[in-house]
Amino acid sequence: MNPEDFIIANLVKAWTKKNPDLDVLTFVDIDADGNFVDEKRSYRQLWENGQRLAAWLKTQGLRKGDTFGMVMMNHPEFVDLMVASSILGTIFVPIDPRIKGDKLQYMLAFSECKGAVVATYAAESVHSAWGAAGSDDHWVLPLHGDESVASILAGPRPDVELPIANTDPNAPMQLLFTSGTTGDPKAIMTTHIRLAAVPVIADIMGLAEGDRPYTGLSLTHANAQLITLGACLVLGLRGVFSRKFTKSRLWDLSREYGCTWFNLLGGMTNAIFAEPQKENDADNPVRKVLSAGMPAAIWKDFEQRFDLELTEFYGAAEGGLTFNPAGIGPAGSCGKPPPSLELKIFDDNGNECAAGEPGEICFRNADGSSPVVRYFKNPEASEQKTHGGWLRMGDIGHVDENGWLFFHYRKGGGIRRNGDFINPAFVEKALAENAMVDDVFVYGVALPGMAPGEKEVVAAVVANPDLEFDANAVFDSCKSQLAASFMPTFLQVVKDIPKTVSEKPQERFLLEDFSVDAANVHRIAHRH
Repeated sequence: MNPEDFIIANLVKAWTKKNPDLDVLTFVDIDADGNFVDEKRSYRQLWENGQRLAAWLKTQGLRKGDTFGMVMMNHPEFVDLMVASSILGTIFVPIDPRIKGDKLQYMLAFSECKGAVVATYAAESVHSAWGAAGSDDHWVLPLHGDESVASILAGPRPDVELPIANTDPNAPMQLLFTSGTTGDPKAIMTTHIRLAAVPVIADIMGLAEGDRPYTGLSLTHANAQLITLGACLVLGLRGVFSRKFTKSRLWDLSREYGCTWFNLLGGMTNAIFAEPQKENDADNPVRKVLSAGMPAAIWKDFEQRFDLELTEFYGAAEGGLTFNPAGIGPAGSCGKPPPSLELKIFDDNGNECAAGEPGEICFRNADGSSPVVRYFKNPEASEQKTHGGWLRMGDIGHVDENGWLFFHYRKGGGIRRNGDFINPAFVEKALAENAMVDDVFVYGVALPGMAPGEKEVVAAVVANPDLEFDANAVFDSCKSQLAASFMPTFLQVVKDIPKTVSEKPQERFLLEDFSVDAANVHRIAHRH
C-alpha cells in the first residue's frame, strides 16, 4: 500500500469497492435486562455516514486543520465521525466522557475545538465546561434527538460527493490527550500514517484472516484505535467493540459474537482473574489475548483457566513498542522491539545499563534516527521527550541477557520497603484469588517516620457484594501465600478502583482518599 492509502477516508472508500457490505464493525451494549444489543457498520455505511457528517461539519464552518471534540464512549458514530473528519481534513479530539470540570474545560480550550459531538451522558459536563469559560460561540451536536448525529445520518447524502481534502498521510489526524498524571495533559498530534504499522503489528500478534477481534477499551485511547479498529479498517477483519469494558460479561460476549482475539490493559487482567471461577471458563472461542501489564504471577494460570495464548506487549501513544509473542519469550517479559526500532536502558546519568540492571526504557529508530513526537503547542515537551535522540518512556525496566524487556514501574512509582522493591503483582494475585475480593490494585504510601523513599504496601480492594467482607480473614489468606515482606500493611476497601480510559488504575485518587484512621482502611495486626 502507498502511504496515502492509510488516510482513513481513503481506506474506507477503497473497501467500498472491494467488499462494501461487510459488517466490519459491531458495537455492543448491554440493556437493563442484561441482553446484548448491537449496531453494525459496513464499509458502505461508514463512507455514506462520513459524507453526511462531513457536509454538516462544513456548514458549521469547519475547514482543513480545524479541530472539534468527540466526547463519548464506544459508539458506531465515533468511527463515522473519524471518516467525516478525514474527508474534510479536520482534526478530531477524542475525550473520555468521564472527564468533567476544569480538566474538561482545559482540554476543549487548549485544543481549540470549534465545537463538540457529545453523548447524552456527557452533555451537561460539556455545557458546564464551556459555560464556565464564558464562551457561547461553540456548537454542541448531540448523538441523538431532533437535531443530532442520528437525524443527520437519517437524512439524505450530499447531492455532490465531497472529495477527500487531505492527501498528506503525515498530517495530523487527531489530538490525543495524555492522562496528565503530573500536570495538565499534553495533546499528542497523531497522524494517519501510524496505521501503516497495523500489518506488521497484526503479523506479530498472530492475527489471521477470519479472526474476529474484540476490545472493551475506549476508542478515545490509542490502543483501541490503532490495534483493534486499525486491524478492521486496514485488514478487513470484522471487529467487535463494547460500549465499555465489562469483566463479568466478557466471556459471554465473546461466545455470542464469536470473538477469537481481544486485548487487555493495566488493571483489566486482575479484574478478570478475580471473577469467580466457572466450569465453562475454558469454553470460549478466544484463541489469543494481547495484554499489556499481565502480571507474571498469574500469566500461566490465566492461559490455562481460559484455554488461550497470551502475547504481551509494551508501548505508548507517543511510540515505542515491544512484543513477546505467545510461546516465544519468558513469562513476565513484555518482549523485544520490532526490526524498525532499537531498545536501550539508560541510568540517570545517561549511561547504558547492563543486562539485569534497571533504568529508563528508551527507543530510537533502527537506522539511528530519533523518533518524532509532536505535542500540540508544546515544543519544549516534544524536545524533552526525545532528548538526545532517544524516545524516553518515563518507565523503569531492565533487559535480560537475551534482550527481553521486563517492565518494573512508572518512574517515581515503585514500592520500596525495608530496602527491597516489592512486586505488586504477587500481592495482587493473592488477593484476586480470594472470593471476598472483586478487584484489586496495590500501591505504596509514605507514612511519617519512614525512611526517605520507603513506603508501606496498600491493597485497594473492591469487596464482593455477595459475601461479607472480613479483613482479618483476607490478611490471613495473604499470609498463607506471600512472604512476610510482601504482606500488605493496609486494606483500603473502595467502591471501585479509579481507572483511566486505558483501564490503568489511578493511584493518585486512592492516595488522596487514604487515611490510616479512615473507616474503610484496615491495618494488619502486629505490624508497625
